[in-house]
Amino acid sequence: MTSTAPTTGAPSVGAPSALRRRSPTIVLALCFVAIVFDGYDLVVYGSTVPSILGDPTWDVAPDNAGLYGSLALAGMLIGTLLVGLLTDVLGRKRIMLIALTWFSVFMGLTALAPSPETFGALRFLTGLGLGPIIPSCVAMTVEFAPKARRQLANAIMYSGYSVGGVLAAVLGIALLPDVDWRWLYAVGALPVVTIVPLIWLLMPESVAYLAARGRTDEARQVANEYGLVLEDVLPQDVVDGPGADSDIAPQEPKPATSSIRLMFSRSWLLATLMFAFASYCGLLLVYGLNTWLPDIVRSAGYDLGSSLSFLLALNIGAIVGAISASYVADRIGIKRVVITCFSIAFVAIGLMSLSLPYAVLIVFIAFAGLGTVGTQILVNGFVATYYPQATSATALAWTLGFGRLGGMSGPLIGGIIAGLALGFQINFYVFAVVALLGAVFISLVPRRTAEA
Repeated sequence: MTSTAPTTGAPSVGAPSALRRRSPTIVLALCFVAIVFDGYDLVVYGSTVPSILGDPTWDVAPDNAGLYGSLALAGMLIGTLLVGLLTDVLGRKRIMLIALTWFSVFMGLTALAPSPETFGALRFLTGLGLGPIIPSCVAMTVEFAPKARRQLANAIMYSGYSVGGVLAAVLGIALLPDVDWRWLYAVGALPVVTIVPLIWLLMPESVAYLAARGRTDEARQVANEYGLVLEDVLPQDVVDGPGADSDIAPQEPKPATSSIRLMFSRSWLLATLMFAFASYCGLLLVYGLNTWLPDIVRSAGYDLGSSLSFLLALNIGAIVGAISASYVADRIGIKRVVITCFSIAFVAIGLMSLSLPYAVLIVFIAFAGLGTVGTQILVNGFVATYYPQATSATALAWTLGFGRLGGMSGPLIGGIIAGLALGFQINFYVFAVVALLGAVFISLVPRRTAEA
């Protein structure tokens, strides 16, 4: 049933109009800015790889450059898995504050790295802070968004990821000819003095988390203030429990492992595995292309400025494509749209292996942005809306945690191919096949059954 506000007395938690005092847009905006810095870190390494490889004081080989790119992903893997265990205990807001502060501190230290080995270690430590940001932001955005616009809200928020990538590419184009590459990493220390204080002051805690921990008064207050409909946030047995007409049914604090048990139960296991494999493919493409695209196209004869413009096209294509595709997904269903976007990546990346005019190559790279970064945005939105809301942050954390293995593989694969001098086309062939596999995995995600 759908709760409605009574004409007298205290309104129902499920009624969004009577006590609505704060716009849920603030949640989307804060998550957007937080994820800008995550996307900035993704592309800043790809933007600086040519400069690092050309730094005579460090003498870094291409395979070692791939390793350093993967170390950040290894840190993200651990950080993402940790948030899967800790989000049910600490809450999503606290996780975001800790992660952003950690990330900022170690990005600043990376700018001061005295050697390649120290640089690699600091990239790993930076990744520990990056890992929790995406699952927390996606879960919060989806929870506070109108039910009919969840995929679109997630895509708008997640477009901050590509905005950060665009920022890194633009700064690389503008600054690298004249300043040391370390300044691009120093920019990554800004969250601790910008978005962290704003999240601490303005971000609400998750209603699903508060209710699951038995903090019903706080959950009721947040739901009323942000106009949330309980049927869209909490399990139906909670909404329909004792006193549901005007209250949240009291809940026992949820064990930290209950979300994980649900994900790997018989009803949800196949979906959990297919989402993990699809995320592996998606993040391999995201990190492989963003790390090595400048160097790949330089080997095809373009100069540094032109090669960084390809990163710009990749991430602009991701922004426009992901928002457009998510708008369609809210109307026809997310699954078909994700399969289509993976297929677009397969075609676009395959065609990038040809000797194409500059303008045509830019177009294909933009479509590849939709099919890689944009598709991973859609996969995350699919996960966030597939599982029960109280489980979504943990499901995202574990799905992305497995996907980080693919993210680690992307830079390594590019480094190995570059070290073996197999030709830049081989990179595109490998990435195209990975995109095709991603489409297959998503096609195997089952419809949610009545039992589930």
